[in-house]
This record gives sequence, C-alpha cells and structure tokens, in this order.
Amino acid sequence: MRSTVCSLGLLASLILVVAPRAGGSDGASLQAVLPPVANWAGKSLSLVAGEDDPWITPCEARGLLRTPPSVETMAWLADLTAAAPEIRMLSIGRSHEGREINMFLVSLEGAATPGRMAANGRPVVLVQGGIHAGEIDGKDAGMMLLRDMTVAGKRRALLEKVNVLFIPILNVDGHERFSAWGRINQRGPAEMGWRTNARNQNLNRDYAKLDTPEIRALVGVINEWRPDLYVDIHVTDGMDFQYDITWGYNGPHAYSPAAAGWLENRLTPAADRALTAMGHIPGPLFFPVDGRDMSRGLIQWTASPRFSNGYGDARHLATVLVENHSLKPFGQRVLGTYVFLRSVLETLGAHGDELRRANILDRARRLNALPLSWKIPSSRAPEKFTLSGIEQERVPSEISGGERVVWTGREVSQDVPWMVADEVVKAVTPPVAYWIPPQWQEVISRLKLHGIQMKTLSREKTIRVEMYRLQEPELDGSPFEGHVRVKADTVMEERDERYAVGSVRVPVDQPLGALAMLLLEPAAPDSFFRWGFFLEVLQATEYVEDYVMDPMAQQMLADDPELAGQFRQALTDRSFAGDPGRRLRWFYRRTAWSDDRWNLYPVGREVPVSAAHNR
Repeated sequence: MRSTVCSLGLLASLILVVAPRAGGSDGASLQAVLPPVANWAGKSLSLVAGEDDPWITPCEARGLLRTPPSVETMAWLADLTAAAPEIRMLSIGRSHEGREINMFLVSLEGAATPGRMAANGRPVVLVQGGIHAGEIDGKDAGMMLLRDMTVAGKRRALLEKVNVLFIPILNVDGHERFSAWGRINQRGPAEMGWRTNARNQNLNRDYAKLDTPEIRALVGVINEWRPDLYVDIHVTDGMDFQYDITWGYNGPHAYSPAAAGWLENRLTPAADRALTAMGHIPGPLFFPVDGRDMSRGLIQWTASPRFSNGYGDARHLATVLVENHSLKPFGQRVLGTYVFLRSVLETLGAHGDELRRANILDRARRLNALPLSWKIPSSRAPEKFTLSGIEQERVPSEISGGERVVWTGREVSQDVPWMVADEVVKAVTPPVAYWIPPQWQEVISRLKLHGIQMKTLSREKTIRVEMYRLQEPELDGSPFEGHVRVKADTVMEERDERYAVGSVRVPVDQPLGALAMLLLEPAAPDSFFRWGFFLEVLQATEYVEDYVMDPMAQQMLADDPELAGQFRQALTDRSFAGDPGRRLRWFYRRTAWSDDRWNLYPVGREVPVSAAHNR
C-alpha cells in the first residue's frame, strides 16, 4: 500500500488529469470545455495498492487513469483465480461476436456450483460491471475488492459473512470497441468501451424482452444462483453536482416493498456513512424535471422492467442501480465504487437474513390490482430536498441560436422540490392464468428464460377466457432497441377459445406472477405487445371487393335501422365520409365474412368462474 503522504498526494493529482481523448492530439480541447473539477484527496486513496505490490491491478498501476482492455483484465483475473482458492471462474454465455462472458464466484469454500454455494447459508450478492462498457468503474473497483478479500487478506472477514458473484464486463463486445473517444461528456478513463453491444443494442433496455445473449446469460445467473441482492454499476451524465456516487431503487410503492424497506433503512444509511467517512459525497439517484435546471425540481424515478432496477423489483430481487458521476475523475469514481461495494458486503453480512425474509415476503405478496405504471402525483405538493449542487448559468449560444448551460464549479446548496413517481397510472386485476397459443413460441420461450412457471397442453382444450380487442393501434414512427413499438387502447371480450396442443397456461399465483403480468398485459410499458411481438394480429389479411360490398351494404341498411343510424353518425366524421374505402370496410367488418381475429390480442385471460358469471 502507498504509505507516504507524498505518494498519496501524487496519486490524487494524477486522477484529476483528463487523458487525451478528443478535439486534438493532446485532448486539450475536451479538457477546456468540460466543467471545472474540484480538487479531491479522499481517504479512500489509501485503498490503492503500492507500486511494488505483486497484485496491483492494471488500473492502479496506471494511476487510476486507465482501465485495462479485456484481454489484460481477464489475464489478471485468471492469475488471481489461480492463486486464490476462494475464487472460481465460470463462463455464463457468449456474446454475438463469440466472446466469453465470465463470472467470478467468491466464497470462503471456493464453491463452484449453486448448490454448494447455497449450502454454506451465507447471503449472495451479484455485482455487475460494464453493462454499458464505457461506464466501467465497477470492473476496476471489483478487481481491487476481490484482491483484498483473498490474496491480500485485508477484507477476508467479509467472506465469512457473504458470497459474491462478480461479472466484471457484461457487455464484452462493447468493451472491445475500445478507444479514447468513448464518451465525450465523461472524465476518463483514458480509453473505454462503447455503450451498446455488437448489434447496437442497449443491454439496460433488454431485461423484459430478452433479445440479447448478454442479458439472457445474466437472467440465467439470477435463476440458477438465486442472489439475495443485485448491484448494477453505471456512470451517469448530463448534469453537474457535488455527489460523486449516487444510487437508487424502486420504492416501497412498487412491487417489492419489503426489499425496498431494507434498502432504505439498512443499506442506504450504512453506505452513506462509509462513503462520507472515506471522503466521498454520496447522494440519491434523481433526474431533473426540466432538463438540466435542477432548481425546478427533481424526480425519484420508478423504473419499468426494461431496466435492471425495475426488473429486479418486478421479480422480487432487491436491486440497486449505481450511477457514478461522469464529471468526477475516473479514479475518484473507482474508489467510491470500492467503498460502496465494501459497505454493501458488510451490510448484507450483518443483515442478510432480514433481506432474505423481505424477499420472501415480496414473492408471497398478491395484489387485487397490479399497477402497470406510475407518474408524479398532481394532487400532492412536492417535498423539499436540499441539493448539494454546482452553480449553473444560462448564456446565449451563437452555435445553437438558443441558450446553453455553463457549470461554474462553485458549490451551492439549495432547497428544491422533490417528487416521487408513485401515483398509479393504470392497474389491472390479475387473472387466474394466461393462455398462450403454440404459434407464439417466441413469447413462450422468453417467458421460460425468465423462469416463469407454466404448463404445456398435451391435448386440445376449449375454455372461457377474457381477451383484449385492440382499438386503433399505433406504431412508433422509428425503431427503438431493434423493435417498432406499438400501443393501443383495448376493449375486453369474453370468448370460448380453443387451445391446441402445445399451448401454455401461465398461472399468476407464482413467485414471478407480477413479472408475468407485466410481460403479458398489453397496456404495460414493457409488455411483449408493446415491444412489437404481436404485430401480425394488426394486419387484416382478408378483404372485400366494392362490387360485392356496395350492394350488400345497401341491403344491410334497409334491413337494420339501428345500423343505418350508426352509419349516419359515422358520416359526421369528415375524413371518414370522404374516404370510400373506409366506408366500405366499415360495413365489411359488420359482416360474418370479416376476420373476427383481426386486432384480437391472442393471449387469453382465465378468470374465476364466479367472476365470469357475474359479468
């Protein structure tokens, strides 16, 4: 360990340097436009290994300015694994480009299987770095912590209380898009990877839909190793403030209130104390109401299951989203992440049984109406939050013709409105089960990947179900995350549906019942319907000729005065009245020849017999 004030001071000055990245060969242009950075010399600098330490990490050896490429990262971790009997290395999958996604298993016994790790009885924490490969602080902090828990012997006591699953780089393909031009708005490292994977997919938008091999591998780890706590480490951007380490999670209003209580009452105070004692400024995860003007208020977000923290909440796994501050130097962020992770392990070791009970309570919870989304309440006055901010000014911009924000570097403290998105926008009564026909295998297979329980029909069956009729579906004008998203209003129908062999019944009364609903209710923001997995049902494939429909429509009007009145009402819509094709289709859809499955969402809802009879 560096033992002199001189060497600590030198390291503190080194990590304030911004290495060449853009705007010229020396990077001076980028340094000139980034906001000023405060001098920092926190106590956590003492965590850095000495230059002569045989187990100094590549990041430490480079003054906490650079993160190593993946080959060097994995070589160092392989050497550590060979030297430390407490560590095992496991490949959990391969990326699009064929790279291994490695996870490191850390326990006192060196457990190599889920069963053996579970047998020691200690709580399990899953720590993930590099889901966005330019946001790589978790990788380097985790390498330091694994070293200190094992060969260095400094934190070995942690392994007497907890087990650790460590994924240093989840986005392994994005990590190899490694250059000095990764994130223009971030202070280091000198080179870094890219935000998205080889197919330009954002892994932290994929937890619900499971398109990517990386998130499929991660969800497989959750299902197989059953961690008690999941920590996903990022670097945020967009604003300047004093906090260097922020984190958040869905609150007690959402799907896992007991776990949220543990995170709020156990982990947050402990991590706040630990970080403050080591010279960091911890803060909550928030977003401004109005762009970068934080004085107008801050929002505490409720994440949907496309994101790690929303997904963990939906499947009742306590999940923390860490967002380090991009404008703080890389070394400061890495050391803050180390302190945060150490506090996580200490807190879980001391109160892990309490968290396990909370997770069990949440998994057993059943709601009469499941919220699908939340918003900021309009009827409740915001609370006040004392923001540790950085002064900002708005100045005219000759480039944009508008205004731009200038962060002055001067620290300010101000009271601002604090709003929590905890008012339910829409809630749905749970069915007994969902029924999915066999032709929708892409949806069925992804439900299985999530670990959701289901039963497959071995013989044909007809049952009474509720089904949604989609009204005026709208497709987005551009693709998002490899999909064209869709939305529609719905009207409920009751139908006797025949389900062929291979259809599946998905009961809602199961530990992942809430997740199943969020994936199968079409109004949920991250449902398979919204992600475009059922686009085929929106296409009318049979049609009618005008020489057939026109005389038939005349007869329909003559035979049905009520229909004639409806048609006259429809004609008050000038766009309808002026479109001959729409007018003929209006009649066609009221004939027995029209496809009654057009715009019918094909997933059935099984309801209790008494409820069906009372409708």
